[in-house]
Amino acid sequence: MSFPEGFTWGVSTAAYQIEGAVTEGGRGESIWDRFSHTPGRVFHGDTGDIACDHYHRLEEDLDLLSGLGVQVYRFSLAWPRIQPDGRGPANPDGVAFYNRLIDGLLERGIKPVPTLYHWDLPQSLQDEGGWANRAIVERFAEYADLAFASFGDRVDMWTTINEPWVITYFGYRIGIHAPGICDPAQAAAVHHHLLLAHAAAVERYRASGGGGAIGIALNLMAVNPTTDHPDDVAAARLGDAQLNTSFLQPLFDGGYPEALTAVEDYWSLGGGIVEAGDMERLVGKTDFLSINNYHPRYVCSPGRVPQARALGFDGGHEAPMSFGLPMIDVFPGTAAKTLMGWIIEPSGLRELLVRLGRDYPQVPLYISENGAAFPDYADQSGEVRDEERVAFLSSHIGACAEAIAAGVDLRGYWLWSFMDNFEWSCGYGQRFGIVHVEYSTLRRTPKASYRWYRETIRNHAIPAA
Repeated sequence: MSFPEGFTWGVSTAAYQIEGAVTEGGRGESIWDRFSHTPGRVFHGDTGDIACDHYHRLEEDLDLLSGLGVQVYRFSLAWPRIQPDGRGPANPDGVAFYNRLIDGLLERGIKPVPTLYHWDLPQSLQDEGGWANRAIVERFAEYADLAFASFGDRVDMWTTINEPWVITYFGYRIGIHAPGICDPAQAAAVHHHLLLAHAAAVERYRASGGGGAIGIALNLMAVNPTTDHPDDVAAARLGDAQLNTSFLQPLFDGGYPEALTAVEDYWSLGGGIVEAGDMERLVGKTDFLSINNYHPRYVCSPGRVPQARALGFDGGHEAPMSFGLPMIDVFPGTAAKTLMGWIIEPSGLRELLVRLGRDYPQVPLYISENGAAFPDYADQSGEVRDEERVAFLSSHIGACAEAIAAGVDLRGYWLWSFMDNFEWSCGYGQRFGIVHVEYSTLRRTPKASYRWYRETIRNHAIPAA
């Protein structure tokens, strides 16, 4: 399976997951610093204090990127490294670090694609209400201005916010991510304010004369009913609204999906959250759409769990992913799974891409995250033979090729992740990287998947099995 000319290959990372040096270079405290140091919040009490020590090992990591042959490196700027307190002038030391990163990439022929926000809000802004406080929209716009002014002469592709769904639901609805809040009313406000902040950053970029492209990264997935029974179809429609169209529809069509807003006492955007002109402000505010995808979802009606089990689906207990909505997540009982427990079904990615290409044909698409966690280890020879990851990547990149063949305007695949890292509330217990990191020594070892991906990039095609 080959790919069209101009299709870009890349890898992705996030600042708090790899940088370390959390008290160096004038960096301020983030919500993840506070959260990870709170007992019981993160697996084994792990923190990002050191992470992969990317801050001090920048040249080594740049050389590994160069050796891989990627055309694109998607990374995130740490807001508290640029603006330690979330307001005021740019921190010179923080700007200098990202200048070294961006210049080092360009010297190696790699396109930098920064993400402005990948979850590390300055703690000082959280103390003022964080994303639940509408004032955050202006704070984010000011921060974006600083980033555009500092790096816009060398960066012509920007991502505003990574996975607003996760910020909303994991951070403010069930509290398993920073800032650890469990409040449906705050979650509704966060959802809306994140979209407004994205729109504000796009407005600032366009007003600055930036001639490049700017978009948003959404974690999207196919949400399928277990049967064609109307109750199961309705449950899947509701799950799709919660996960997908509650972000897509405001950006492309205006308004929030009725399937979600009609659920009484679930997700009220009343009480002054949505103000006059807000929805009009959101439409047309993305030049491209970045897609983070790891697996599909299967959903049934709460009253039809026995029927789903009879068809071979497992699970069926109300889970946090349902967030109190009348739907139940299940999964195919025979499906292979990653170490995270996520089903491996590349057809779900193809299905998602074909749908997005059909519904939003005017918007270029990029895969900005796709990958899998497996129990990787270095063998006695020092090799990390992660054949399971190679199989995962091959099948999912194949799904991308199938979507392109079906007419989808997919322009790049940037896998998650370049290196093993701090996996949020899972700590260091999950490895997604194609470069192995031995956390006790911070030694980097390219895995078999690194070599496989290098060959894929070199050939612009999936290697023969």
